This record gives sequence, C-alpha cells and structure tokens, in this order.
Amino acid sequence: MSTLPREPHEDSRMQSFWMPGNYERTVRRTDQSFHACKDIMACFNERAKVEKQYAQQLSEWGSKWKAIVDARPLYGSLMRAWQCFFSSAERLSILHSSISQSLVTEEGDRVKSWQKDTFPKKIFCGFRETHENETGFARAQKPWAKRLGKLEKARGAYHKACHKEQIAIDRETQAKENTELSPEKLKKIQDAREKASEEKDKVREKYEKVLEDVTSYAPRYMEEMEAIFDQSQEEERKRISFLKQAFLSIHRHLDITNNESVKTVYSELHHTLTSISEADDLKWWKNNHGPGMPTDWPTIEEWIPPVKKPKNKKRDKKGQKDKPVMIGGVKVRALYNYVGEESDELSFKAGEVFLKVEEEDDQGWCRGMLDGGKDGFYPANYVEVVVQ
Repeated sequence: MSTLPREPHEDSRMQSFWMPGNYERTVRRTDQSFHACKDIMACFNERAKVEKQYAQQLSEWGSKWKAIVDARPLYGSLMRAWQCFFSSAERLSILHSSISQSLVTEEGDRVKSWQKDTFPKKIFCGFRETHENETGFARAQKPWAKRLGKLEKARGAYHKACHKEQIAIDRETQAKENTELSPEKLKKIQDAREKASEEKDKVREKYEKVLEDVTSYAPRYMEEMEAIFDQSQEEERKRISFLKQAFLSIHRHLDITNNESVKTVYSELHHTLTSISEADDLKWWKNNHGPGMPTDWPTIEEWIPPVKKPKNKKRDKKGQKDKPVMIGGVKVRALYNYVGEESDELSFKAGEVFLKVEEEDDQGWCRGMLDGGKDGFYPANYVEVVVQ
C-alpha cells in the first residue's frame, strides 16, 4: 500500500522468509496497514482544507472585485465578460466547498468505518489479526528453529573434529620425518591420529542424521507456514482492493476539469489508479518477503584447511631461484577452490589439474604452472599428486 522499496542486498539466506523470526515482516504488515489508513485519512483531510481555503479565497476575491467593477464606467459585452470571471469564481467556490465536504464526510468516514471493521482489536494483544498471525507463525516455526539449532551445533562439532584430525595428521607427518623419534612415541602419535579420524567420522555421521531430520521436516514446515501466510495475503488483498476503490472514489471527486492540459494530468492519475493490481502487489510481497524469496537450504559444508601464509609478506626471491626446478613437473589435482591474494599466487578450482614445478618450501607453499602457462605459488595442502 506504499511505494515498493528497493530489493534487499543482504544475504538471501539470512533475509529469507523461511529463516527463524523473518515472518515478523509479514506480521507487522497488519499494523503498518492500519497506520497507512490513518495516514490516508490525514492526507485527504489536509486536501479538504486546501479545497475549503481555495473556495473561500475564490469567493472573497470575486466579492471584492465585483464591487469594484460595478462602480466602474464599463458597459455592454466588456462588462459582462469581466463580471463573468466573478460568477465563475463563485461557482467554482461552491464546487470546491462541495469537494472539501465530500472528502471529509463521505470518503473520510468511509475509510474510518472500514478501518474499524477491518482491524478488530484483541484485549492486551493489539490487533486480532496480528496476534493470530504471530501465534500461528511462531507455532509452525518453533520445531523448525529447534532443528536448525541442532544442525548448527552438529556442523560446528563436525568442523571442530575435522580441524583436530588435520592437526593429528600434521603431527604424524612431522613425526615420520623425525628420525630421532622413538618407535613408541611414533606409535602413540599414529594412534592419536587414528582416534581423531574415528571421532571425526562419528561426528559427521551425527551431522548427517541431524541434516536428514531437518530435510525430512522441511515439507511439513513449508506447508504450515504457507497456510498461515496465505491467510495473511488474503486479508491484505481485501485491503488493497478496498483502498483501490477508495482512491478511485476520491479521484471522482477531484477530477472536475475540462481544460485539455488539466485533463491530461487527471487522465494520467486515473491511469495510475486503475493500474493498481492486487495480483502484482501480492506477487511482489511474496517474492520479497514471503515464500517466493530465494534461500540456501542447509547442506553439508565440507571443512577446508586453513592456508599457511608466509611469515614475511614478500617471499625470498633469491631462495626461490636457488631451488631446483622439476623437469617436466608433477601433475597435481586441486582438492579445494583457491583464489590467490597476491600477484604471484595461482587461483584454481577444486578438481583442476596442473603441474607442480618446485617442491614445497618450509612455509608450506609450492610453485606450479596452470594449463594456460601462468605460474605462481599455491598452498601445498590444497592439492594431491595425480597417480598415473
């Protein structure tokens, strides 16, 4: 019922109607519609005052100058032409007074009466429609929100377990390279790595079960939420339809002109008013604040190992030149997506195959070359060697 705002730029998933609490925009629409009715009445009451003041000024202007003209030595057609301005002004004054009265007593009372019938109040709870929508949405969303909370905890636990496993794998790798480490100590580190892997698998299994529960509950959740939303849409459709007729009725009072230029103005206004479409308004609301909004339904979020950034922002160019270059290179496959942050870093997508042309340095970086010939650095733990 007001000017449609611009599309939201926030993350679609967080702003989606389906996310916990976001139904409040639809719930608040009832209160906003009530206040919009008050604004409409106040707006056209002011217009009625403008019409009344204009009518009074026309009458005063005509009375003043008619008395002056009557005392002037004019006669015939010239006198009649001049006096015609004043008689026309008096007729316009009566017409605008009638418009002022109609806007207040006819249209104002009509909207006020409709507002009273359309927005029944519930004791201590504001409007009945607001209370019913709030209660219905909250009841339908409570089980869903509870499941989402469990899913978030399960996801956090899974990612934490992945991180612990990676730490254990790194310790095992370092231990194998340490020739001075005793077999007993190495066995202990390997056991810890196996335990971390087993724990990660258990946590992932729990994560998958919670996600399965969320996914299986989604159809019921959508059905219940849409049922309440459709009820709200129907009430809003009735309000839009009534106010459309009210606007057209107000237009009927205001459109009194025969002047072609003024007719054009009122014709454009009439075209705009008759273009009010319940279907288009409801469709917009649905797509921007209802079930039509896009959302990212929960899926498994794989853990991506952190990139080990070099301690020094600028790499040791001299040291890189001294490192031996592999003849022909070794084929490696990207495990994850990576976007280079420096000009001398490569960017690639998971699954992409390219050549490793220099071994890993002490900071965890290798030098590689893409198919297009671009070479640069990349994190060693983001790829695996392609087995021929």
